[in-house]
Amino acid sequence: MTKSPWNGVVRAAGALVWREKGSRLEVLIVHRPRYNDWSFPKGKTESRESLRACAVREIGEETGVNIALGQPLDTIRYKLYDGTRKEVRYWAARELADDDPALAPRARVKPASRREIDGVKWVSAKEARKRLTHGTDRDLLGTLVDLWEDGKLDTWTFVLVRHARAVKRSVWNRPKKRDPEADEATRPLTKDQGEMRAKALTQVLAAYGVGRVITSPWKRCLDTVAPYARAAGLKLHTEKALTETAHADHPKAARKVVAEALRRRDVPVALCTHRPVLPTVMDVVAQYAPGKLLRSVPDRDPWLKTGEVLVVHMARRPRGKIRAVAIEKQRPVLSEGR
Repeated sequence: MTKSPWNGVVRAAGALVWREKGSRLEVLIVHRPRYNDWSFPKGKTESRESLRACAVREIGEETGVNIALGQPLDTIRYKLYDGTRKEVRYWAARELADDDPALAPRARVKPASRREIDGVKWVSAKEARKRLTHGTDRDLLGTLVDLWEDGKLDTWTFVLVRHARAVKRSVWNRPKKRDPEADEATRPLTKDQGEMRAKALTQVLAAYGVGRVITSPWKRCLDTVAPYARAAGLKLHTEKALTETAHADHPKAARKVVAEALRRRDVPVALCTHRPVLPTVMDVVAQYAPGKLLRSVPDRDPWLKTGEVLVVHMARRPRGKIRAVAIEKQRPVLSEGR
């Protein structure tokens, strides 16, 4: 694990990997011989690595378990012995099946040595509270248990993607006999920012275990999510309703596609579309989000930057009502392996 201080802060990430066994909640904890403590798996980011990719990698290294991230939990902040500030971001997470398509785009991880981790255990939440050495870990556990008891821990994920940067309309030269819609439908990503951002998006979608990709059929959207779909061996599902032209004519059709994707709980879904369609998407998301979460939903143009994603974590509440329980926003960093 490599120390990665950004702006004087050491960034790290981890996860509370959980499962239900019978009627009880279990979590995954690790023993570190260097500190002789029991804690949740975590570690520092590597150079230009996202916190999400870091969390997935660290859990794989320390426990041998492949995970998909769920909703974000707390961020723990403290000072190291030399006075450096450290921040550790945590997510709830669940184990993926060995044949899950989201595993294919991920880099192989090297198991942690016995000098670093010499014990990995699934334990009940009650047993974890006894074993965990640090109060901050017990506080994290308390948050997880509260979510579980409130019916907000068993979530599914919707990832909204705005396509990466495309070649400007003014420089996309087409034959003299132009069809404006055809021009728009074929406008590609830029070779630098656009294609690189699309590549960087792959590890973000993999971290959330995306297993279905829905996109506008226009080239700049297709090419934004194609790197992930190829790496994961997934088919791209195109929806004409998500194009700018179709949305302008029939916004209700786009609204229906988004609502169905938000409510689909059998597989994490990514949906890629265009800036003019985003107000409709955000309006649908807002219908499922309680007031306190709406602060996380963009409410004005440009809604999302090119290549940026909005991650919505959904849960079925008591009496069957479906609600958003957490929302995240991220723009992948341009770097290899992201």
